[in-house]
Amino acid sequence: MKTIDELLAEGVAGKRVFVRADLNVPLDGTTITDDGRIRAVLPTVKALAEAGARVVVASHLGRPKGAPDPAFSLAPAAARLGELLGADVAFATDTVGESATATVAGLADGRVAVVENLRFNAGETSKDDAERGAFADQLAALADVYVGDGFGAVHRKHASVFDLPARLPHYAGHLIATEVGVLKKLTDDVQRPYVVVLGGAKVSDKLAVIDELLGKADRILIGGGMAFTFLKAKGHEVGASLLQEDQIPAVLEYIERAEKTGVELVLPLDAVVAPAFPDLKTKAPADSTTVAADAIPADRMGLDIGPASGKLYASKITDAATVFWNGPMGVFEHPEFAEGTKTVAQALLDSQAFTVVGGGDSAAAVRILGFDENAFGHISTGGGASLEYLEGKTLPGLAALED
Repeated sequence: MKTIDELLAEGVAGKRVFVRADLNVPLDGTTITDDGRIRAVLPTVKALAEAGARVVVASHLGRPKGAPDPAFSLAPAAARLGELLGADVAFATDTVGESATATVAGLADGRVAVVENLRFNAGETSKDDAERGAFADQLAALADVYVGDGFGAVHRKHASVFDLPARLPHYAGHLIATEVGVLKKLTDDVQRPYVVVLGGAKVSDKLAVIDELLGKADRILIGGGMAFTFLKAKGHEVGASLLQEDQIPAVLEYIERAEKTGVELVLPLDAVVAPAFPDLKTKAPADSTTVAADAIPADRMGLDIGPASGKLYASKITDAATVFWNGPMGVFEHPEFAEGTKTVAQALLDSQAFTVVGGGDSAAAVRILGFDENAFGHISTGGGASLEYLEGKTLPGLAALED
């Protein structure tokens, strides 16, 4: 695929450049609680603006139902982008209507505009090719060139991700080029030992990547809510912990495969448990205790890996050459259940490995828990996209950028 460096070499002064970004930031009302995804697209937007392009930034935010919804407006993201750029950013109150048309027409060379949430238009996510294509035609009218830089959306066959690049000269932005380069180090040119740390709530979200990694990783460490399905599959009581009983047969198969192929599959030795899910707003005491992983009381739920597990997982990371981490070890937003995630993050920093934090909640945890993002090898902006790439799937947004 062609990259933004080639576009800049060709010259962009005076051209309208459509940047499909990922500004899908978490909001508390209109307050952005984590601006990592906005900062991730800054190098691309800044480079284009400094080269004299008229930059039109577009993104989705949340899951509005194909119609305008003030709760999902990109206005806060546009304001934050302007703060980070140190320049005024124009904001269009629609995506392809009168406001967008006028806003883009009014852009001077080197200036930036953000159009409203792409998912306010049903054509963005439509499964009907004609409906999606019609919306892509409207978007194409706003620009001369397309730059794909929303890595967190490249696994979606959406109009702005898949259909629009076919209608304009297209290039990969700095973020996507970086993400693809990193992921190739996890698939095509892996330095060993290769350790994968998987957490998060549902084991069903990770089955496909576990299936793929059983043939590639040397060790797979399991934490988070998904660990309790593995523990149940091993015959242990998991109390009121998150459990996907329908996934136990698949989990048993993976445990057996790991043993046969020599992949070390590591499960928690202990867990931090509580009577109920904690209050994440007040951070009120949760009456937590630590128990052995095979002795979780029937009336308690596991909410983090315990200290013995953390120590074990850190030891399994120490000698790694490559580490991929996707998913927190527990409910890290509450201080009583953050220690497991902190321990894993610190182990990545202490190792000499090439470390990749695979987006989503893992990336948020790194920032919320106060770690230096720059100390990791790479922090991905797309959890789902990263996982699907590692699963070996063709990602529509990357395929669309290929020449």
